[in-house]
Amino acid sequence: MNMIKAVVKKYWAATMIFVGLGLWYYYATETGNALSYLFPNVSSIWKAFQADKGLLIPNMISSFEIMIPSVIIALAIALSVGTVLGMNKKAREALHPVIYTFSVVPAILLAPFVLMMAPTMRSASIILIVYSTVWATLFATITGIQTIDKTYLDKAATLELKGLEKFFKVILPAASPTILGGFVNALRNTFIMLVYAEMYGATSGMGYYVKLYSDFGLFNKVWMGFIFMVIILVVVMTLFEKLKTRLLRWTIS
Repeated sequence: MNMIKAVVKKYWAATMIFVGLGLWYYYATETGNALSYLFPNVSSIWKAFQADKGLLIPNMISSFEIMIPSVIIALAIALSVGTVLGMNKKAREALHPVIYTFSVVPAILLAPFVLMMAPTMRSASIILIVYSTVWATLFATITGIQTIDKTYLDKAATLELKGLEKFFKVILPAASPTILGGFVNALRNTFIMLVYAEMYGATSGMGYYVKLYSDFGLFNKVWMGFIFMVIILVVVMTLFEKLKTRLLRWTIS
């Protein structure tokens, strides 16, 4: 109970905004001021939830089965490449224009080629998600390592720390605030590309569910899937923010 009170106290303004939006939607749909085909009333959306609630969790699991390995691969690439470029000025100056050029190309523009060339829809989705996710974390890693206080490196040299020991005990902790900030931002691109990939070619997943029923014109189920998706994404982002705060508890909040 105390936890609920603390959450309400902290987020009361946001709660009031969402409640207001919900009431506005309810009023608009019940009074006929909204186009009923695209904006079904709340009772219709609730009936869709009752009918399809058994499909939501399997579709969510399907989405996570693509998202989790994609995020792990993107993080591994960003940390390894970003560390090399962050610590090596010559390599950074030589490769930065190339990396920057690729990073500004939207993954959506590459989607038709990847979807046609990849052996499976799953592999195509993973490639697109990795591509759209890796850049923010990569640049954050480079920046984080570049901006490490020289005092830390001097102390590491004094203690004769080298190689992996120096990386894990000095470089990675010192750069972690910037890296984690970039990674959390990258997750937003992950969700965008995940939904896009599932909408165009997948046979399961949260994006697939929404696209399927939008094609059928069943917008009560579209809204139900959309609301469920938003709730899941907000929960995931909140958990990552909590993890970030815990990992960086040694910094000034």
